Amino acid sequence: MKPTEPANAATDAVEPALFSPIALRSVELANRIVYSPMGQYMADRTGAATDWHKIHLGMMALSGAGLIFTEASAVAPLGRDAPTSLGLWTDAHEEALAGVIETCRRYAPAKHAIQLWHAGRKGSMDIPWHGWRQLPEEEGGWPQTAPSPIAFPGRTNRLTVPTAGELDKIAGQFAQSVKRAARIGYDLLEIHCAHGYLLHSFLSPVSNRREDEYGGSLENRMRFPLQVVAAARAAWPAERPMGVRVSATDWIEGGWSLDETLAFCARLKALGCDYVTASSGGSDPGQKIALYPGYQVDFAAEIRRATGLATMAVGLITEPGHADYVVRSGKADMVALGRGLLRDPRWPWTAADALGGSITHPDQYLRGGGRTVWRYSSALKR
Repeated sequence: MKPTEPANAATDAVEPALFSPIALRSVELANRIVYSPMGQYMADRTGAATDWHKIHLGMMALSGAGLIFTEASAVAPLGRDAPTSLGLWTDAHEEALAGVIETCRRYAPAKHAIQLWHAGRKGSMDIPWHGWRQLPEEEGGWPQTAPSPIAFPGRTNRLTVPTAGELDKIAGQFAQSVKRAARIGYDLLEIHCAHGYLLHSFLSPVSNRREDEYGGSLENRMRFPLQVVAAARAAWPAERPMGVRVSATDWIEGGWSLDETLAFCARLKALGCDYVTASSGGSDPGQKIALYPGYQVDFAAEIRRATGLATMAVGLITEPGHADYVVRSGKADMVALGRGLLRDPRWPWTAADALGGSITHPDQYLRGGGRTVWRYSSALKR
């Protein structure tokens, strides 16, 4: 299925759907705007959060978005994609992130989520503003983990291909990080199973050529990702929602397909997942993607239709009317902005003014104006 651009992204609804609340298990989000988990590469060299995360996530929490994602956090040292990627595998990591989230909650009522991942065969990179090049082991890099001895194109670091027992250990690492996230008090958990990283690399025939029970058939290729999701759901509090980010297609011949995604999502639902974030690509730089605003929205719509799961739409959605259309038309339940909110952390206020919605607004910023915002001074903890 190739996504199609909406015929009309303008909204004529009396009440904008984008600003309606949504409940996922015991968690209610004030609106459907989500800040995506955008990597900051500002952890210290151990992987612990720093003051940057307080400033950055605090700014996003003040934006009025209903849900704020902490960037993808690795479950093990070999699961990072760069030396200053965020981690959540030690007590020190947990303590640092707990301080960040406590500060955010003190000043804004937004709900908070965390995405957990393992970078797999796309790990060991230098940070983006240093050129985003592979970091060799002699320069402080590390081996990359892959389902098969097939490197991501252009990478030359050693590959480690985990045995069944080693896969059990990685699933356990996910579960331990999930428990840490629960203790920190995150409202929602997401497992990263997209973009060619470890879990997606097991799903995709592009990277998984195993001949054991973890490769070959769709059932076998799904086995390890489903094992991780099951371990995560068991470790996560039953009353809190959990989701998975998927790549709906690899965008290459012979790669992971939408039909396989639908089968995978049905299994995710059976394991207790509450929503899916529908992204795409990442398995191979030869992918052929037609980029336009909302180019991935129809993936979210098809997953929602076929499985009944709530979905989160992502991908070049920048206009308030378009974001409202996505929710109002039933194509997705939430809209996540990454680059758009990095460019304009007050995007939700602008959208509220444009669409006539109500949104949280700090008392301290009231002199900035705005027609449709309301105050939440009772949320402040002085």
